[in-house]
Amino acid sequence: MTDLPDTMRAVEITKPGGPEVLRVTSRPVPQPGPGDILIAVDHAGVNRPDALQRAGAYDPPSGASDLPGLECAGTVAAIGPGVTRWSAGDKVCALLPGGGYAEYATTPADHALRLPQDFDMRRAAALPETYFTVWTNVFDRGALRGGERFLVHGGSSGIGTTAIQLAAARGARVFATAGSAQKTAACAELGAETINYREADFVEVLRAEGGADLILDMVGGDYLPRNIRALADDGRLVQIAFLQGPKVELNFAQVMVRRLTITGSTLRPQSELAKARIAEALRTEIWPLLDTGRVAPVMDQTFPLEEAAAAHARMEAGDHIGKITLRVR
Repeated sequence: MTDLPDTMRAVEITKPGGPEVLRVTSRPVPQPGPGDILIAVDHAGVNRPDALQRAGAYDPPSGASDLPGLECAGTVAAIGPGVTRWSAGDKVCALLPGGGYAEYATTPADHALRLPQDFDMRRAAALPETYFTVWTNVFDRGALRGGERFLVHGGSSGIGTTAIQLAAARGARVFATAGSAQKTAACAELGAETINYREADFVEVLRAEGGADLILDMVGGDYLPRNIRALADDGRLVQIAFLQGPKVELNFAQVMVRRLTITGSTLRPQSELAKARIAEALRTEIWPLLDTGRVAPVMDQTFPLEEAAAAHARMEAGDHIGKITLRVR
């Protein structure tokens, strides 16, 4: 730790607002506490919760860094007391409580994973947030099984492209919605039956196939009652975000009569233990698929750390396919 600099470059949120409120600044290098590791960040992932935090709509949990950034890949620079899993010099990707838009970030040691075989830092930085989210919501809460019909909205997003691949790899029949021919083509390449929501009604498509056994939705708004109609009897809806708002009128009689399940989660507020358990499941169940190339992150653009505002603008414009990352080093 004596070789570490005292300060680092970081991108901070100067005030709630649009991408322009992101600014490069100098911050003290954080120190790893008990059970933590300090990562020299090479690349960081860009995610919608970062934009929500920037806009003032998603406060960091107590004790977390106020800097945005929920995932990164880099090299372990130092370990805190009690850490035995990692050593300085190990290459890792990790889920972060915050602080990824910086040259150094701390996180619990059990929230880090080794880089999959043949992965560079850029691709590895695109893994943690989406893979943790998809695993816990699709396979843990959603209990997706092989042979079931699975619908994911926003199929060309980081979450969507991950969900398509993992669900297909585990034997599900996958449907995905997207809003352009380019995006539906990208989803189809990953193994999904695609629905351009500007041209077709996903409710009609799924009902013609017997209904979806599981739906993963981040749209909300008027999609909520439509998702209920698109589900098969005994189907499950898992909600992970609300791009169109969280409030809607819903007839719960259908939920009761057709024995539907509505659930959901957000990742960031969960306990350190819960996230460690997700990491262990990924290590066992999913990392072998990444090692063999059966699944892989779909990469969009990479921006220098100083252009974090441009990365946010691209994400919020909705034209990207897959993951956006920041190059820190």
